[in-house]
Amino acid sequence: MANDIKQVLDIRPGKGMSVGQSDEHQRNWTEKGWDWATKHGNYDRSREHLNFEIVKGGIIQPVDKSRTITGRMADNLRERGITDPNAKLCEPQYRTVANIIFGGSRERMHEIAFGNQRVNFTHGADNSLIRRNKDIERWAMDVYRFACEHWGEENVIGFYVHLDELNPHVHCTVIPVDERNKISFNKVFGGKIYDSKKRFFALHDEFAKVNEKWGMKRGTSIALSGAKHRTTEEYRRALSEECTTLEEQVENNRKLLGELLADIRFAEKRVKGLGTMTVNLEEKKKQMIAEIEALAEKLNAGRGDSEELRKKISKLDLDLQKVLDNLTDKRGKLEEANRQLSELRQIEEETRERAVEYRRDLKAATYDLEHQVRYRLADALLGDILNEFKSLLPALDDEGQNLFDGTLLKDVAERGEDIFKCAIYLFANYVDLATTFAESHGGGGGDNDLPWGRKEDEDDRAWARRCLIQASRMMKPKGGKSVRRK
Repeated sequence: MANDIKQVLDIRPGKGMSVGQSDEHQRNWTEKGWDWATKHGNYDRSREHLNFEIVKGGIIQPVDKSRTITGRMADNLRERGITDPNAKLCEPQYRTVANIIFGGSRERMHEIAFGNQRVNFTHGADNSLIRRNKDIERWAMDVYRFACEHWGEENVIGFYVHLDELNPHVHCTVIPVDERNKISFNKVFGGKIYDSKKRFFALHDEFAKVNEKWGMKRGTSIALSGAKHRTTEEYRRALSEECTTLEEQVENNRKLLGELLADIRFAEKRVKGLGTMTVNLEEKKKQMIAEIEALAEKLNAGRGDSEELRKKISKLDLDLQKVLDNLTDKRGKLEEANRQLSELRQIEEETRERAVEYRRDLKAATYDLEHQVRYRLADALLGDILNEFKSLLPALDDEGQNLFDGTLLKDVAERGEDIFKCAIYLFANYVDLATTFAESHGGGGGDNDLPWGRKEDEDDRAWARRCLIQASRMMKPKGGKSVRRK
């Protein structure tokens, strides 16, 4: 069982923080908002008082709803003289916040948050007497220190611990401010998919050190553990098998959800039926008690045939006992049915969470497989195009050849290997190495008067193309311009 206790660390970029997100983190809802949330989500309002936040200085306090996270972010940036790149835009375009969730396996988080207390996770249950365990505050403080050490306490603008949902967890909002005192998600969390994955794996390893004393471990990564010492064919085959496996898991998960929903509907009907029977028996019990009391009053007052009255009372007592026995039986069955329904709903929730994970993993695996195939096809196609172009170019007359002067196609055909090598240095942001390589291979090198660097939110394809074009310019004879790092 201990091997199944895992930590949770999830980072999602955001183009700012909406008021709706802020309200959800702070539980800053109206009565109508709470009604909607409890009806459509897994929120338990009777446990809202257990929620807390940690603010600057490591102070644990009740959730402060007087200022939205959006407002806190604006105040924070203004005080530090940092510009929000989305501030004057009609629609936000830049990733200016990191939405981070910290947590762990449900059973372990329940132990940390509630200790030995029995929390009723049935929808609508009253848990107002549940108290917050001190361990959840200690764990949250460890997580807060981890966040501050990695991203700076001044950049942590929200750190909320939620104990009113099915699984206790932390919502941490971070402004990704880099060493230039500018907002840059790419520089802080990684822009390229492989760079961000590498950083994320490293973060998981470091977070596992925090959670070691809390009995939680990091999950294993198939992609990471299987990425070394593989040929391209082995890697492609493994990715293909992983995609197939994940597709099967998604399909099996879909079937399981269908079965669970059918079981839940049946359990709900059973609960409803037992509830109706219990209500009817309660009503019958009241009527019989009232009838017995009325007969006893007649008997005590000497009204009517006393022997007949005693017989009726005796019969009613026997019938009442049967009703009470039946009522006890139905209450027990109703309690068990509610428990089973609660378990089914928890399993459904966990299954849905797994479905999301399977789809996310499938998407990532499919992307990797597609990327490998695309790379091989492009490599083969480019080689054929360049060879064919080099063989046909001499057959063209001067006017025809002049049409290709200064084009990337001709440059790559003539000096492809050198241009690719220079582009690789630029792609890795080794500008000095790229310049030195160009100069030592007959290129212009440079006077370092043009800025160079990856643009915010520039994807890999656009960045690679720009590096290739720049490398082509740098490999031309002296007289052209080189670049300097931003």
